[in-house]
Amino acid sequence: MLLIRNGHVIDTEPEPHARPDTDILIADDGTIAAVGPALDAPAHADVIDAVNRIVLPGFVDTHRHVWQSALRVVLADGFMGEYFARVLGELGPRYTSRHMRTAELAGAFECLDSGITTVVDFSQPGLTSERAHAAVDGLRLAGIRAVFGVDGRGDHEQAERLREIRDAYESDLLTIALASLAPDHGGDERARRDWDVARELGLRVMVHLGSSLEGFERLGLLAPGTLYVHAIGLPDDGFTRIAETGGAVSVCPTIEGGMAQGFPVTERALTAGAPTGLGADAVTNGPGDMFSLMRTAYAFARVAGSGRVSTADILRMATLDGAVASGLGDTVGSLRPGKQADIVLLRTDRPAMAAAHDPIAAVVHCADTSAVDTVLVAGRVVKRGGALTHVDATRVVADLRTVADELVAADTVDDAAADAAAEAR
Repeated sequence: MLLIRNGHVIDTEPEPHARPDTDILIADDGTIAAVGPALDAPAHADVIDAVNRIVLPGFVDTHRHVWQSALRVVLADGFMGEYFARVLGELGPRYTSRHMRTAELAGAFECLDSGITTVVDFSQPGLTSERAHAAVDGLRLAGIRAVFGVDGRGDHEQAERLREIRDAYESDLLTIALASLAPDHGGDERARRDWDVARELGLRVMVHLGSSLEGFERLGLLAPGTLYVHAIGLPDDGFTRIAETGGAVSVCPTIEGGMAQGFPVTERALTAGAPTGLGADAVTNGPGDMFSLMRTAYAFARVAGSGRVSTADILRMATLDGAVASGLGDTVGSLRPGKQADIVLLRTDRPAMAAAHDPIAAVVHCADTSAVDTVLVAGRVVKRGGALTHVDATRVVADLRTVADELVAADTVDDAAADAAAEAR
């Protein structure tokens, strides 16, 4: 067993609230056994001293292209057209299975290092079977909790590939889902086939959404468990329909703002009652940590909405609401006994976090990745004392750098060939 002793505990259920001098007892099966003051624990229990620590549920990233960890800020000031051309059109197709495994492993470690214990990973478009296996293997080796969305490809034959991946890899930590295109992006027939495959295999669907649900309504695709990403420009009644049909929303504020897609839909989605989480989306253009996402989401919601969105709302989006949106609300996202012990400890003995009068606001407004002291996934300690415990971080970083260099090396070759051709002319 494991005992987290004397922490300032923030739970998110039913609403975010804080309790000082509180313990958390974790059972051998990785679940939360009890939460309260001065808990008894067996003599053999591992004790984590949480004095000067805020203890809270692990963060849930509801939308991230983890494979892009090797393309960090490759397009820092880019817009959507450039992203499609450069990242998806040029760099993405250069990935080999080795590149994919390395990038997924490193991206998952980046999440864990910053306190994200669950990630919804929207896979590379057109992902081959070999690269899909490599991607899932990287997530599995990292030890993160993940929902891996495999590109449906609008192909009924993909059902067998998805079934194979699900049967080979799905576990307590890994859930397989289907990543699709909206009807107005990929066409009616592709969307219809994807949803048919998802229903056949019992998979949840994740999909980038624009400003309309018309195609979903017309094709009967508004299904429970669907995660709609962005939804920039969707009218208020669209969020009501998402909530009514059992869907959820992922807001990606740093990318939506940074790539000038529009104001994030935080307040409108929350007002409609749709479970709404936060996502880093793409580190090609923005940060990958939840602290940046929370602050950006809060600022946009305050300036673009009524001002009613609170720090507690934002923290709940980063934890319990994100878990619900990901289909894991009964598993993680709060500290309710019986749930999996996905937990983060943040240091409060540093100037940026010391003397905070409101611990919930301190997490949203003041904390950053340097505050992340200890991280647990399913009761397993994956970071302690500020260091990842289950991986050679130096090796992971070195491998990622090699992959990153290889992926852009073709640019130099292409430039040289173009120069040679120009000289020949």
